[in-house]
Amino acid sequence: MAEEGPQIKPVQGVAYTTIIGLCLGGLVFGLMMLAVTWYCYKRRVQNSGKRHGPDQPLAFHTHRRPTAVKSPAGSAGGTHYLKKSPSPTGPSKTPPGMSTPHTPSPTGSVVGPLESGVINNPHQMDSKPVHEPIVKNDVATVYTENEKVQQPTKEEVEVNEKNLQQNAAYLGHLVFKLRYKTDKNALIVSVVRCRDLPAKDSSLGSSDPYVKLQLLPDKQHKVKTRVLRNTRNPVYDEDFTFYGIAFNQLQNITLHFVILSFDRYSRDDIIGEVFCALNSVDIAQIETQQMAVCREIQPRSLKIRSQGRGDILVSLCWQPAANRLTVVVLKARNLPKMDVTGLADPYVKIYLLYNGQRIAKKKTHVKKRTLSPVFNESFVFDIPQAGEGLEGVSLEFLLLDWDRVTKNEVIGRLDLGGSKCTGSALHHWNEVCNSPRRQIAEWHKLRE
Repeated sequence: MAEEGPQIKPVQGVAYTTIIGLCLGGLVFGLMMLAVTWYCYKRRVQNSGKRHGPDQPLAFHTHRRPTAVKSPAGSAGGTHYLKKSPSPTGPSKTPPGMSTPHTPSPTGSVVGPLESGVINNPHQMDSKPVHEPIVKNDVATVYTENEKVQQPTKEEVEVNEKNLQQNAAYLGHLVFKLRYKTDKNALIVSVVRCRDLPAKDSSLGSSDPYVKLQLLPDKQHKVKTRVLRNTRNPVYDEDFTFYGIAFNQLQNITLHFVILSFDRYSRDDIIGEVFCALNSVDIAQIETQQMAVCREIQPRSLKIRSQGRGDILVSLCWQPAANRLTVVVLKARNLPKMDVTGLADPYVKIYLLYNGQRIAKKKTHVKKRTLSPVFNESFVFDIPQAGEGLEGVSLEFLLLDWDRVTKNEVIGRLDLGGSKCTGSALHHWNEVCNSPRRQIAEWHKLRE
């Protein structure tokens, strides 16, 4: 008798094959993912080692071009400077979009470059294979003129400061050469070197000197040498050629050299100057051969001390109701000659001081090429109300000679009010304080 219930059938063999295939496929996929992950990890470790590894080969370093020293004044124009021979520290370059500049000479002719070729640099380093260990720790080595830069010791700094104090009046020497070519009507001035310059950087006991040259009395064309870093004995060997100068005009020309120290963050410091009138040299000799000249560098303030500083006429009016002080700079006279042309470019700065602190500043326009400037400029200062009247208030006037490139030199100064006020200045100030709403003008001597 058959039992009642569901009929059971055997499972087909296809199901086992499918399960085995799925397992094998999953295993292969897992192995592939593991291999890809391991490969990516190895690549990442290798790349990280290239970027941060301290002992990486020099061939993997990124090669950087050295930064060139910029021109002292940062002037990009070519109209105010003559073409000079290529610098020994690198190839000459022409500003973008410009050809070789040609500037009129004092006679109206064209001034151009020297006919000599490029000066070879004896200190230029030979190119070396990349794999040689030239650089250590990726720090570049800086060179000055003929020697490496070294930080001075404390004893050396003290010795330099002592020498500077002992030789405060000595500014060194300038060596230059002169040559005149009759067939080309060309005057060649070669700036050779400076010796024993004072240190403008007291921490290093050195300077960053360069030389500026202009022809007088024309005073239109200016040239300058390159800057040499960290040296008090710079060697330039740079030639400047002025074309179109007739031989009979040489006796009327004066060379004006100004020696400066480059300052990256402010106006360049003036070390001194040299004047060379060509009528004081043997002109016949420079026509046949090159003549070397050595002159002592003189301070720029020397002519001011010998000529006096001049006078200034100012007018003041105190208005107590509005708490305002009106200052009128009228004119100046008998100013010292700031160059051999006998002229200057004066302007006036005015500082308002309260309890000895400068709280406001004004300045006039520059009056070009005159020793008796007429300004006629009025300025109004608001006076603090903390004091009574003009108590604690004073004025400081600075008369300066403007210069396009170098620091503007102070010709003289005047103090009205305050502890430094004496003589006619004190009398003028007291009269202004005691006579409100009156415009009171008076001449004053400028002092150092």
